[in-house]
Amino acid sequence: MSADSVQSKVAKAILSALVSVKDAGVINCQLPEKITMDRPKNRDHGDYATSVALSLAKVANQPPRVIAEAIVKTLTGRLLLEAGIKKVEIAGPGFINITLESASQGSVVIEILTAGKKYGNTSLLEGKRINLEFVSANPTGPIHLGHTRWAAVGDSLGRVLAAAGAQVSREFYINDRGNQMDLFGQSIRAAAMGEDRPENGYHGEYIVDLAKEISKSNPEYLKLPKDQSEVAFREAGYKLQLDQQRKVLDNFGTHFDTWFSERSLYENNFFNHTLDKLKANGHVYEQDGAVWLRTTDFGDDKDRVMIKSDGSFAYFASDSAYYISKRERGFNLCIYMLGADHHGYVGRIKAIAACAGDDMNKDIEALIGQMVKIIEGGEELKLSKRAGTIITLEELVEKVGIDAARYTLIRYPTDTPMVMDVDLLKKNTNDNPVYYVQYAHARICAVLRNAKDFGIEYGLSSYNPELLVHQQERELIGLLAQFPKIVSSAAQMRQPHRVARFIEELAAQFHRFYNDCRVLPIGEEKPTELNSARATLALATATVIRNGLDLLGVTAPERM
Repeated sequence: MSADSVQSKVAKAILSALVSVKDAGVINCQLPEKITMDRPKNRDHGDYATSVALSLAKVANQPPRVIAEAIVKTLTGRLLLEAGIKKVEIAGPGFINITLESASQGSVVIEILTAGKKYGNTSLLEGKRINLEFVSANPTGPIHLGHTRWAAVGDSLGRVLAAAGAQVSREFYINDRGNQMDLFGQSIRAAAMGEDRPENGYHGEYIVDLAKEISKSNPEYLKLPKDQSEVAFREAGYKLQLDQQRKVLDNFGTHFDTWFSERSLYENNFFNHTLDKLKANGHVYEQDGAVWLRTTDFGDDKDRVMIKSDGSFAYFASDSAYYISKRERGFNLCIYMLGADHHGYVGRIKAIAACAGDDMNKDIEALIGQMVKIIEGGEELKLSKRAGTIITLEELVEKVGIDAARYTLIRYPTDTPMVMDVDLLKKNTNDNPVYYVQYAHARICAVLRNAKDFGIEYGLSSYNPELLVHQQERELIGLLAQFPKIVSSAAQMRQPHRVARFIEELAAQFHRFYNDCRVLPIGEEKPTELNSARATLALATATVIRNGLDLLGVTAPERM
């Protein structure tokens, strides 16, 4: 049974009725391939609603209510029975509201418990091979707050895309060549020698730590000629800093399939291969002794230099080769997750795709993440003890914990700036969203432990969906049925925050259900089938909350 089979059955019944309406000559137009079903905000309007009559009215040249009446008239007997529909009504100008039989609606619980960890998974993006590149911090310093938002959101987006059927490869691009690497080496050597670091170099306390560690392991580096010494310190510092970045990200629950070195783009003639490919498409030219890519052909504000007149490679050379590398590794969609200061970069990389002969509107995407502020004690925190600049990922985790940091960073749309209140995230109250959701899961686990103590059987073998007729039960079941749709929309829109907001709504609805519908007997009452059905509904709710938290990379504790 598929994860969306209850909705699917209703949608198929509506579509089948539409075919009959067309065959009867009421309408004469092309029918939609599938029917969209929505959950009415006002539950008096039923379990599902569709506006298909309104959307067909113009092309069918018929009033929407006429079409709706014809659909409802046709939705009788076998169609109602097969879809588990109890009642169909027309509302307003032509909305069709559908109320399900209790057994039909309650079958969602069976779907959830049968699918388990896979409930919510869909085939929306089946066949897509996605390269998801995010964080990509320079290996010259700690992971800071600007990277941290993408460390959480990028990892969660990868999980959501995979749940929607895509084959996802998470990639960290290591900017390990260029002037910033040389300044990094010069800064470490200067610290090791007790000299002033370059004015435009790196000045955080971590540079001193690196200098001490490298000098202790390799004292001979201090005796090398200055240029050789700087290279030696640079390479040793690079390795240590990259290892530190890996450990911090792993500890944060963010794991990469590939750590891709920029340097590798210039090995085995790969850049020359890139250049030949772009030349073959007619977008490379030479001017003033430099080699250019004509990105203005595809909307960029100016053409870009790849090889400077002195023969050195511009940073854009790496950008171009890196995109070609991704495509030649078999990815049919490349998603770049960029920082707030990279708006101007979007048109540039899309132009690279077009110059390579790809569809710049389909084969490549760029997402921009806005800045994060941390508030503690009512004041913004700006300085890092270790990096000397902005707060690091390690420092954030030390303050609020991994779960609270991840959840909070993910639950807001990334295209808007956000504020993290450290004091709020330390509170075990309903005002703290991550606590609220985790507590709902822990509360259900406690209820189920108590149910066992009462001898209440629950699960697939003890579940009678026809007993769940209370309004709060129907509300909860209806919400559980929406989870696959939420996962699909989060994947399609590249917005994992939709999952967080959904499980918050689900947690709230569970609390309402639990307050109004007794799951456990009281006093001398003996357990009944209704207790079993409600405990099974609670188990399904815990499954969906846990699946949602897993998509965010957040734990689902059983006790709090």
